[in-house]
Amino acid sequence: MSDVCLSHLLHPLTLKTTVSEWLKEDTPSFDYGGFVVGERIETAVLLCKGHGVLAGVPFVDAIFRELDCKVTWLEPEGISLTPICSVARITGKVRHLLLGERVALNCITRASGIATLVRKLHDVAKEHGWHGEIAGTRKTTPGFRMVEKYALLVGGISTHRYDLSSMIMLKDNHIWSAGDITKAVKDAKRVGGFSTKIEVECRSLQEALEAAQAGCDVVMFDNFKPKALHEAAQSLKSSHPHIITEASGGITEDTLSQYFGPHVDVISMSKTTQGYETVDFSFKIQKAGYNPENPLVEK
Repeated sequence: MSDVCLSHLLHPLTLKTTVSEWLKEDTPSFDYGGFVVGERIETAVLLCKGHGVLAGVPFVDAIFRELDCKVTWLEPEGISLTPICSVARITGKVRHLLLGERVALNCITRASGIATLVRKLHDVAKEHGWHGEIAGTRKTTPGFRMVEKYALLVGGISTHRYDLSSMIMLKDNHIWSAGDITKAVKDAKRVGGFSTKIEVECRSLQEALEAAQAGCDVVMFDNFKPKALHEAAQSLKSSHPHIITEASGGITEDTLSQYFGPHVDVISMSKTTQGYETVDFSFKIQKAGYNPENPLVEK
């Protein structure tokens, strides 16, 4: 957790449009449940029922802002939560609370799941004193990328490129289609200019050297075993010290530390946004005499 306000990264109009689409998807026509409960003012509590890092706060705020509800956060984004604890209280017309309930839960459980996983990865790198950055990838959920990339930052790692327009990455299919690495980099530099970095996916030291000589900014060593990676990265850095080196492919939480080294600058992992476990949250309207923790029924 830091004092940096990551929510300032999010364009308010993009945020508004995004959550509006989520709400319309969940209630495309009649709100039958809303008809039943009406519009009296109620307060709901957002409970965290699992261990995890809280993430997704600005998205939950935006969801309930669209529904004219007020969210009061009891815990700051980025904090590690211990169950069972109250995270926020939301006040508004009861049918509006319930319109936002599932949409907000879907968002915060997933965002917090990502932040929880990557906080562990961040801490492993810190414990080993590694100088580089762990990063996500572009392997995100369609329509949910902004939340997933945001959650990576909350957890303490880098997003990598946000989309195809954020950085030029020349992978094997690009190289094969263009003819060779040198030609592909040359063509990319012509349109990307000085302001756009170029990364080239390489499967050998020879390819990495060709990419560096052609003028790329980042070399990705794809699917290298740790020993082969460190040898190739050291050799490349010895002749091209300005090149950023990235390791990617098949790296897991268990093997991560094997890829740390003085010549490796970035380690990207697709599991950061694929295959993570969600954090359990629940949303309960407060009522006298009712336990919002909703314990299991024993008899």
